[in-house]
Amino acid sequence: MKRAATLSALACLLTLTAAAPSPATTPAPTPGSAPTAAARHPVTTLLDAVPRRGVLRVCTTGDYRPFTYRDPKTGKYSGVDIRMARDLAKSLDAKPRYIATTWAHLVGDLAAGRCDIGMGGVSLTLARARAAYFSEPTRTDGKTPIVRCADKDKYRTLEQIDRPGTRVVVNPGGTNEEFARAHIKRATLTVHPDNTTIFDEIIAGRADVMMTDASETRYQAKIHPELCSVHPDKPFTFSEKAYVLPRGDEEFKAYVDQWVHLATHDGTYRKYEDAWMK
Repeated sequence: MKRAATLSALACLLTLTAAAPSPATTPAPTPGSAPTAAARHPVTTLLDAVPRRGVLRVCTTGDYRPFTYRDPKTGKYSGVDIRMARDLAKSLDAKPRYIATTWAHLVGDLAAGRCDIGMGGVSLTLARARAAYFSEPTRTDGKTPIVRCADKDKYRTLEQIDRPGTRVVVNPGGTNEEFARAHIKRATLTVHPDNTTIFDEIIAGRADVMMTDASETRYQAKIHPELCSVHPDKPFTFSEKAYVLPRGDEEFKAYVDQWVHLATHDGTYRKYEDAWMK
């Protein structure tokens, strides 16, 4: 009797074990049920794909010094965020490959999978954040005027700028144009298609004012003695610069966040920026 009871208990245990799901497989969710953790996890993450590929694809405009600049003669890229892109790629056992884009298409190119990250002085905006993730910020910034030095006291406020007869110039497709169109109602606003030559318009007297990020006005005033940055320490707006990442890839975002945090606290980012700004 005792032997029969033992065999019966063993048979029940084997039946229950066979019915339990294998740890290597996850049962398919029933219709309407919440997805499991495994189902929510991306099939692939760039944190694995980039090292496996050996290439980090970087979307960048190449027209925004000191952050990103493409030499039209050599095709080579330089700038603060180009140096950062090299470091990020190296940390992932990869090399950077720069994908040309424009301010109007930067986020769309990233969302379409043309690149893995967007870099080059990109301002963090809520509109962009609806379509992409942003990394931890690299620096704070804000819109401020740049003018001929002879006019530095003439265009200090938006009221002084937005007057009939003032010629405001702006590059297309980004936050500069968005800001200008929101605030310029009476002055003449002209869109200049080439951000690498737009400051020549002011120097030549064909425009009076451009409003752009304080960091860019400082750099342009450094290389063009004819131009002065107007109150760059007290810009009209507050903004932050960060790197644009594909929405949904939590693991890659967490890695880039940690990498940015280290680079902005161990002096790496400041060293690259000082090389351009000082």
